[in-house]
Amino acid sequence: MAKLKYDKNGRLLFTKEMKKEYTILFPMMAPIHFNIVRNVFLHYGYNAVLLDTDGPEIAQTGLKYVHNDTCYPALLVIGQFIHALQSGKYDLDRTALMITQTGGGCRASNYIHLLRKALRKAGFEQVPVVSLNLSGMEKNSGFRITLPMVLRIVSAVVYGDMLMLLNNQIKPYEVKHGEAAELVDRWTEKLTDQFARGLGYKTKEIEENLDKICADFKKIEVNRVPKIKVGIVGEIYVKYARLGNNDLERFLEEQDCEICLPGLMGFGLFKVDNRLEDCKLYGGSRLKYRAVKFLMDYLTRVEEIMAQSAVKYGFIPPYEYKNTKKAVKDVIGYGSKMGEGWLLTAEMIELAETGFENIVCTQPFGCLPNHINGKGMIRKIRSINPKANIVAIDYDPGATYVNQENRIKLMLAVAKENLSNTPAVTEEL
Repeated sequence: MAKLKYDKNGRLLFTKEMKKEYTILFPMMAPIHFNIVRNVFLHYGYNAVLLDTDGPEIAQTGLKYVHNDTCYPALLVIGQFIHALQSGKYDLDRTALMITQTGGGCRASNYIHLLRKALRKAGFEQVPVVSLNLSGMEKNSGFRITLPMVLRIVSAVVYGDMLMLLNNQIKPYEVKHGEAAELVDRWTEKLTDQFARGLGYKTKEIEENLDKICADFKKIEVNRVPKIKVGIVGEIYVKYARLGNNDLERFLEEQDCEICLPGLMGFGLFKVDNRLEDCKLYGGSRLKYRAVKFLMDYLTRVEEIMAQSAVKYGFIPPYEYKNTKKAVKDVIGYGSKMGEGWLLTAEMIELAETGFENIVCTQPFGCLPNHINGKGMIRKIRSINPKANIVAIDYDPGATYVNQENRIKLMLAVAKENLSNTPAVTEEL
């Protein structure tokens, strides 16, 4: 068994020896994306396991070890980790945890410290926590992020965005139920195989794969009848994670809706763009600025490729960051950038302008940036676009499914009335 090592501040390190022996657990958020990302980690020799557990016991476990004033996503993620360690499924002397750390002003950057405190309280001091970050905040000899790994992870996000986009556009209308989901699984396997062979992450290969993905989804037979179109926005974890939003996507599917979830690429570009603005405002090394600018240009180019592939095959393209940023100009300041910041407001404006005027804004308890840029901007958005039919739903340990679903149903009742008053338009993709 690997010997435990600590840094000068007493932090338990994840060592090279641990990489060979340890299972690394990390929490589920966006299922399509994270399954591909997990396979990237497997390719680099990490025994990565995605935690997809849910149920009320997760939140209750979190409440035992995290202050109840902590933001809801932290409570859930920490609860899910400790619940897994208590399950008996894992060797506690050969298990590590992984969590992202952005380094921004949002409290999400402190989840890692809350997690370590909770582990001590629960009696799991021997379990190391690995920080997944691009800022060099915490380093471990057993976990290194290299440029090829970053490119594969970015590719995984791109493919995840496209598969999610096409699945959401086809699934509500497919004649043979389950075809879109099968295609998502099939492409996840194909992409994993490509990554393992050193393929699929170069720009030309991404372009070819995206075209093939769109061509495959184009073959699915659909019956396009009018449906209520609903966009989902909010704090990034609660927006995507089934555990965080009480399986909101499933509920909306049961209500016979077409769903639009803005992709992860927009959030990634938002974070990188913020770093560029920081360099301009506060200075910093030229090398750092050039590195961030390179990443920004690369992500922008890949995003353009995604949009071009979707349009080429008759699908509604994903939102492009440059247009999303323009949408919020003179509405809210670009300086509002903690958490999802102005991006949340911009996504609601863009959704309402592109046919998804019915919007669920997911509000996790304790997330001040989300309440300001989400719920706090609804009146302003409605003044810009009176068609915007937005409902803000609070998610916290005390909120009941029934209350949340009833409030969404009220929004859908308005949407249904608006749909019935709209002349039917036959669409073919």
